[in-house]
Amino acid sequence: MAQQLQSPRAQSYDVILIGGAMYGSSIAWWLSRDPGFDGSILLVERDLSFEFAATSHTNSCIRQQFSNTTNIQISQFGAEFINNFQSYFDHDPRVPHIPIQSFGYMYLADTAADAENLRQSQVVQAQLGAGTRHMTAAEIQAEYPFYNVDDITAGNHNTANEGYFDGGTIFDWCKRVAQEKGAEYVQNEVVAINRQADRIHSVTLASGETLSCGLLVNCTGPRGAHTARMAGINLPVEPRKRYSFIFDAEQPLDRDLPLTIDPSGVHMRSEGRYYLAGCPPDDDAPVAYDDFNQDHSIWQEKVWPILAARVPKFEAIKLINSWAGHYDYNTFDQNAIIGPHHEVENFLFANGFSGHGLQQSMAIGRGLAEFITYGAYRSIDLSPFAYKRIAEGNPLVEKAVI
Repeated sequence: MAQQLQSPRAQSYDVILIGGAMYGSSIAWWLSRDPGFDGSILLVERDLSFEFAATSHTNSCIRQQFSNTTNIQISQFGAEFINNFQSYFDHDPRVPHIPIQSFGYMYLADTAADAENLRQSQVVQAQLGAGTRHMTAAEIQAEYPFYNVDDITAGNHNTANEGYFDGGTIFDWCKRVAQEKGAEYVQNEVVAINRQADRIHSVTLASGETLSCGLLVNCTGPRGAHTARMAGINLPVEPRKRYSFIFDAEQPLDRDLPLTIDPSGVHMRSEGRYYLAGCPPDDDAPVAYDDFNQDHSIWQEKVWPILAARVPKFEAIKLINSWAGHYDYNTFDQNAIIGPHHEVENFLFANGFSGHGLQQSMAIGRGLAEFITYGAYRSIDLSPFAYKRIAEGNPLVEKAVI
């Protein structure tokens, strides 16, 4: 590590969180505001600048368009949290209002099977109060005439509490207030997890200290498997590269571009006066933890042609900026792994979000804080996301993974 290592103030903590980005900070903040929790909290973060954290590379999107009931409930709470952000911080005058840019997700299907999956998901979403509409190609064209829908069979769209938001500000305030309420952050690295049978007893830091802990929480994003291996646990999570592109259009659209999920896997949306697009690489293999190199051919050979085919006005566009970030991909079922290990009960997970991490961080941070404090989930039952499903070979089905 090039960064200066910092030593913690104590030798023992009730809760140690490995990773101080969005998940570590969300859990710490929720714990710090719960009157039932009066323990000590330490967050160990490799780089407190968060330059390469997944949190820093997120596109900050939120949607209720999932097929799994719990995933929908998690995002509905996320929208409630964003819409009432100031109230969750007790109307602190320093805390800003954060709007959701609710132009919604537009899922496009080009086969009968994909259209049926969208229709079935819309039914589940509507039962939970989401405003998703299942639309024909003609209905999509009537509302958004800039699309080419010649190959489209159907689509789903929801403009209520779906779109993008300022995730960086949410992260900053969770981190700041958690620290103000006593959570300790140190720039350091856990290099060993000391497990005896069914319990974690301590961790060893790169600076040499060994710290005892009551509970240990893995919040290390794409590095989650590396962290779990130190405790002798296999976590099916690996870093996958995701590309983002900001572009300008010679002929801007006359209305907001929904966050459009093209059948090709490319997505696009409005981004202020510009537009944002993204995609996985065609060879979506795991990458090294420090590999953020860009493949510039992806824009020219894959993304731009798809944008121009779906939105003909995007034939004349100019690339403004681009970056590659990491996505903590759960190879087992592309859903989060949450809560305690079934055999090592004081080792908790917040891993494997597979692209849904920021939008789920508010509900899952609250849920894990509840579990740590009370031994049970009190708001949304997150037990379907437990590690035990992996040991049992029982995947959690979610059809709407981007």
